[in-house]
Amino acid sequence: MKNLKKKFRFRINLKSKHLLAIMTLFCLSCIVATFASGISTAPLQETAGIVIVPFEKSIEKIGSMVRSVRDSFKDKQDLLFENEELKALLGKFARVSPIIGMEDPLHYRHKVHAVMGYEKGEPIAGVYQEKSHRLVRVDQCLIENEKADAIIQSIRGLLKSFKIKTYDEDSDRGLLRHIMVRVSHATGEIMVILVLRSPILPSKNNFAKALLKLHPEITTIVLNVNDKKTTMVLGQRDIVLYGPGFIYDSLCGVRFRLSPQSFYQVNPLQTEILYREALKLAKLTKKDKVIDAYCGIGTIGLIASRQAGSVLGIELNREAVKDARENAKHNQCKNIEFACADAGEYMVEMAQDGEKADVVIMDPPRSGSNEAFLSSVCRLSPNRIVYISCGPQSLARDLDYLTAHGYRTERIQPVDLFPMTVHVETCVLLSKLGQ
Repeated sequence: MKNLKKKFRFRINLKSKHLLAIMTLFCLSCIVATFASGISTAPLQETAGIVIVPFEKSIEKIGSMVRSVRDSFKDKQDLLFENEELKALLGKFARVSPIIGMEDPLHYRHKVHAVMGYEKGEPIAGVYQEKSHRLVRVDQCLIENEKADAIIQSIRGLLKSFKIKTYDEDSDRGLLRHIMVRVSHATGEIMVILVLRSPILPSKNNFAKALLKLHPEITTIVLNVNDKKTTMVLGQRDIVLYGPGFIYDSLCGVRFRLSPQSFYQVNPLQTEILYREALKLAKLTKKDKVIDAYCGIGTIGLIASRQAGSVLGIELNREAVKDARENAKHNQCKNIEFACADAGEYMVEMAQDGEKADVVIMDPPRSGSNEAFLSSVCRLSPNRIVYISCGPQSLARDLDYLTAHGYRTERIQPVDLFPMTVHVETCVLLSKLGQ
């Protein structure tokens, strides 16, 4: 009866397609804003002017509407599965399996990015308010790695004594634009990236020593130079201030080298689940020739190489390909190669030369793929396509094309890579008609 009531309640509320976003904003705003204003009678701690309320006490005060952050976002599994919009987008292709959730959805982001600015004359670190460039101060966040948050606050605390000014985008003045911290889940190594408007950091060696005194666990510190008036976070130039300039992490037993420019999923625990699901759908054998399109630093391809006969990773970003080759060498993977090229154009050339692939694994950005790329996949005519998507709308558009050009959708498996948000990753298996 309890489950029936719960499901019935969700069905009523699903009349609003923005329910999940509203729940997310409500929960987080209740914790951060309501209790920061002092309404709670729970014991409070004050850090740098921000009131921090013990997690469980904060939740008790929210009332019957939300039982706890963990429980409320476990309901995301039911909501996304029952969500009429998701079913309308993908249900016409195949049955959408229940989403695979995260056991403990707190502090999962192992890459933390802070925008730097000023508030009442004091340097602050935070994020932009949605659809604006208004900087909102953030000292701690329930979804961010706690060590990364602490390092960002320590850097903020050092700025005045070293006379380092934060960047102001309106006047195009100031030095420190962003701080990015990567924490390796597997090794514990930490990379700190300071994004500067110019390559000159005052007393840079002393600054590094002061930071390392506060956080000796830091593995490497890198200065990234972004001197353009742009919304892009990182510039093209990296200057190593301390350590090797990279860190290592592991996924599914494969070790990866991460540089400042490397694309790497922010939630390593759920990424392992995502990739295992993708490879389970691919059903690889030692006879299979696999193409890993949009391969980045080679994460999926290197993991797949342990099951496949051969793997070809294709990536347009030259630095990513360099990291991918280093990763292959480090893991002694001899049945994988990488090409620095546009994946669509490369596959068209392969098809023209009479080359074949048994499986294509594609993991495009949130905007999805494009018709030129999808056309090249169909021309290459692999037996199976594994599509890893982070955008249901673009996925539905691309599945429309693929199913109209000789493929059928076999399986759809969502994975919650971003707990406490409305975003979801989806693995899809497509098979060639007639197989």
